[in-house]
Amino acid sequence: MQNFTKTEEQLIKHLWKIEKGYMKDLVDEFPHPKPAYTTIATILTRMVEKGHIGFIQRGKVREYFPKIKKSDYFQHHLNQMISNFFNNSTAQFASYFTSKSDLSIEQLEELKKLIDEQIKEKKK
Repeated sequence: MQNFTKTEEQLIKHLWKIEKGYMKDLVDEFPHPKPAYTTIATILTRMVEKGHIGFIQRGKVREYFPKIKKSDYFQHHLNQMISNFFNNSTAQFASYFTSKSDLSIEQLEELKKLIDEQIKEKKK
């Protein structure tokens, strides 16, 4: 999975939020000043060609929808960050995250519980 440009990422985030929509719906999701319809049309065309977005033709208009899941995109970026900044070590990432975040004891206990549950699941 490749990285999106800033505008492509904004566009796919809007699509994840509204699930499907027409060009007007997508332009409406942007803050002021809104991008031009032609700009959004160009980006949509490029993202359709790359396979990130699909559409259904409804008469003269297209209803767009995301073809990649938000969770898959997030996982890709998380893995990329772990690889680039933590020598591909999830343990280093977890150590950094838990020591540099302002987590409460309750939040740390919750993380510990989640990890313990995953360990039990993997042992099955």
